[in-house]
Amino acid sequence: MAAREAGGAVLGRSAEKLFSLSGLFAVYKPKGPTSAGVLNLLKERLLAEAGVQTNENKRNKVLKIGHGGTLDSAAAGVLVVGIGKGTKMLRTMLAGSKKYTAIGLLGKATDTLDATGKVTEEKPYDQITKGDLENVLQKFIGDIMQVPPLYSALKKDGERLSTLMKRGEAVEAKPARPVRVYNLSLQQFQPPLFTLDVECGGGFYVRSLVSDIGKELSTCATMQELTRTKQGPFTLEEHALHEDKWTIDEIARSLEHCTSLLPAEPSHKKLKTEHPGETAVSCEDK
Repeated sequence: MAAREAGGAVLGRSAEKLFSLSGLFAVYKPKGPTSAGVLNLLKERLLAEAGVQTNENKRNKVLKIGHGGTLDSAAAGVLVVGIGKGTKMLRTMLAGSKKYTAIGLLGKATDTLDATGKVTEEKPYDQITKGDLENVLQKFIGDIMQVPPLYSALKKDGERLSTLMKRGEAVEAKPARPVRVYNLSLQQFQPPLFTLDVECGGGFYVRSLVSDIGKELSTCATMQELTRTKQGPFTLEEHALHEDKWTIDEIARSLEHCTSLLPAEPSHKKLKTEHPGETAVSCEDK
C-alpha cells in the first residue's frame, strides 16, 4: 500500500520509487536544447513513467530536481543532476573541476564568441604555427583573470545578459574575475581549426578562453564546438545517461553506482530556489 500522496492521489510503486530517489547522477546533454530544457524533459519523462499527472507549473513542486552547472545550448556533454536531497550537493558541483574538449576556429570572431553568433571580425592566421599556439596556452594555465562573455547566463537586474543582448539593449561587459585552469593542452592543429583539452574550476568560460587565445596570437578566434567530458567525478563515457536510459530503474542504478564517487555528504545551508522544489544554479560554465 502506498505510503504517500501527491495532489491527493495515492501513489503506485513506480511513483514511490521515484520519490524515494536521492543523490547525484549524470545525464548526457545533446547539442541544441538548453540545460533547463533537458532537466524539464527528464522530469517530464520520470513523472509520466510514474503515472503522476501534473501541469507544468506544479511539476517543480512535485519532484525536487536540479542541475549542477549550465551548459550552453550549443554545447554537449555531462550534466550533473541532483534529485531529492542530492539537490543540496549541487553547489559542490558548481565549484568543482570540469573537463572540456573544445574546437576553436582561427581568423574569425563572433558576437557570442561561438559558432551561433554573427561574424564581427576577420583576420589572417596563416602565420600561426603549432608551436606559437602551444606557447600561448602556457599563459592561460593557473589562476588567471577572465572577462565573461556578454552572451551568458550571468545576470543584470535579475535578467540574463544574453536576454538583454537579444532585445538589443546596451550591455556593459562584466569586470574580469579570477578563474582557475588546472590543465590546458593542444590535441590537434589543422589550421584554421585547433582542438583543446581544458580542465578548469567553476565559473570558467571556454568561449572566452578561445577568444583570448586568438587575441594573444594577434588574430581572432571563435569556439566552434564544446563538449564537457567530466564534471567532478562524473565522466561522459562512464556515467552520463543518454535519453533512452532516463527511466526510474536506470537512475536508481546510477545513483547507487555513483554514491561511491562522492565524499561523505557535507552539511550545506539551504539553497535559495527560483522555483519550489528546484535548486537554483547561479553559475554558467562553457
